[in-house]
Amino acid sequence: MKLFFLMLSVSTALFATSCRKESTTAAPDTFEVMQPIVQNISYQKEYVAEIQSVRYVEVRSRVKGYVEQVHVDEGQVVQEGQLLFTISSKIFSYELQKAQAAVKNALADLQSAQLELTNTRSLVEKNIVSKAELKMIEAKVDALKASVEEAEAHKEQAALNVSFSKIRAPYKGIINRLAHKLGSLIDEGDMLTSISDNREVFAYFNLSEADYLNYLASNKEEARHVNLVLANQTRYQHPGNIEIIESEFDRSTGNIAFRARFPNPDKILKHGANGKIIVTEQFANAMLIPQKSTFEIQDKLYAFVMNKDSVIEQRNIVTKMRLPHYFVVESGLKQDETIIYEGVQNAKNGNKILPKRVEANTIVSALGAN
Repeated sequence: MKLFFLMLSVSTALFATSCRKESTTAAPDTFEVMQPIVQNISYQKEYVAEIQSVRYVEVRSRVKGYVEQVHVDEGQVVQEGQLLFTISSKIFSYELQKAQAAVKNALADLQSAQLELTNTRSLVEKNIVSKAELKMIEAKVDALKASVEEAEAHKEQAALNVSFSKIRAPYKGIINRLAHKLGSLIDEGDMLTSISDNREVFAYFNLSEADYLNYLASNKEEARHVNLVLANQTRYQHPGNIEIIESEFDRSTGNIAFRARFPNPDKILKHGANGKIIVTEQFANAMLIPQKSTFEIQDKLYAFVMNKDSVIEQRNIVTKMRLPHYFVVESGLKQDETIIYEGVQNAKNGNKILPKRVEANTIVSALGAN
């Protein structure tokens, strides 16, 4: 009899446990759900930039010699045409004098030959000399004309060398470091200094192919306006504008170069400085979902989409870009569909859930604006 009651108790316990399991399985789990947020968005991206003067030139010597005089100092503002350096020019002056004398000699020889040609033509008309002799004199005159032209060319070259000994500023700018001091022997092509015109500067920065395409897809008129963050992390007070995009990608990096122009009235920006360009891009009617509403499987992004029967389906989502707390959806999801907002790690594909809808303004308040 005891055994009978014991077996009855065990059976009752097993039956009760089975009922509890069936009851637990039958009750769906509650999940917060939402629809994608659709709104106009703007976001900022930073790119390392190199600052260059709008006009920057290396001043080099075009002749060999000694630096006789230095007429400027480092950091000095110079005007266009102002004398900067004087290179020893005595040898060039001597060469010019020799060239001038050579021109005079060539002209004298030509005049003498032209008189001889005139006399020979008169004698040919009187049949005193032959026409062959006349042709010889004409050839001599032509050769002397060529000699005059050659002498003139040598004279011009010597005059250029004399002028090259006086080195002047090509435009208004600031003198940078002096590479050679007074008395230094320099060769042709040696750099003496450089001049920067910093009234405006260029900022060069590179975008990846994806960022480049996003830039083109955004409101380009707004995106053209950029800001600059200086090396000390302060924002430069004058905004700039993107002017030029290069025509091809760098094969080694996969990037494409942009150029922005900035005014520099206070001369804060210097040639060779570094900073960060801030590009603000805007997209109209972008579809956003929180990052916490997604999960990855083998480098693919997924979300749980709920159908009208409250059954969830695991679906691959293709995103256009990543923002703080959000993804911008490109495909895989429609605006009127519903996804699990939070707790995707506890959801299972094909399960029925008890949805608890969360409004967009609540999500924005919790996560912040994009």
